[in-house]
Amino acid sequence: NLNHWRPSEWHKSYPIAQGNRQSPIDIVSARAVYDPNLKPLIISYESCTSLNISNNGHSVMVEFEDTDDKTAISGGPFENPFRLKQFHFHWGTKHSQGSEHTIDGKSFPCELHLVHWNARKYATFGEAAAAPDGLAVVGVFLEVRITKIASLHDEKLTDALYMVKFKGTKAQFRSFNPKCLLPLNLDYWTYLGSLTTPPLNESVTWIVLKEPIRISEKQMEKFRMLLFTSEEDQRIQMVNNFRPPQPLKGRVVRASFKA
Repeated sequence: NLNHWRPSEWHKSYPIAQGNRQSPIDIVSARAVYDPNLKPLIISYESCTSLNISNNGHSVMVEFEDTDDKTAISGGPFENPFRLKQFHFHWGTKHSQGSEHTIDGKSFPCELHLVHWNARKYATFGEAAAAPDGLAVVGVFLEVRITKIASLHDEKLTDALYMVKFKGTKAQFRSFNPKCLLPLNLDYWTYLGSLTTPPLNESVTWIVLKEPIRISEKQMEKFRMLLFTSEEDQRIQMVNNFRPPQPLKGRVVRASFKA
């Protein structure tokens, strides 16, 4: 079964795959427009409202309680706070690939997506996911560094991956604060785009952080032990679960910082 990850086929079932605001993109840093009106990003991840960790057959995902704005982002290009719903990752087989966004053509081994929704304007996540201003996704690059200290501070996440090795598995994963997954510097690029997996809705305001976080080689290997397949299937290693960059089609990428 080789149909587990075929981005080039998605347009047959989801014609929006060839739409005008698809993601990810290659961010050409020299073409990004510095916008002094962009506010700093405010990330309020004070309460640890994580619920569970799961393998959905194309990534590993941690879901959050999203009944209030306690775990939310605001500022940046946003009028309203956006509530954290889930985060997940995309990664490759080796260091030279794995991220979805690229910077000046360069890939990172892994990219984290923190998915938020506009709960002031929409009643449910599903409704927000269908609206052009419904979602805000923060993209964080992960780079592999050999140094002892500079890895994902919290081993709790990578230690939990063994519980969700197979597609369709889910485990309780409480009181995890995703703040430890963010770099210190919150300079960002922003543009209007889409979900990067089907249904590929063009509902996302993207915030791509300039500064990567660091992960150890050993932690990265734990992601590569996950499977695209369920327990009764022939095993297919979950790697290269990223969509390649899509055409910009006239969109402008804005930067919160002077290059």
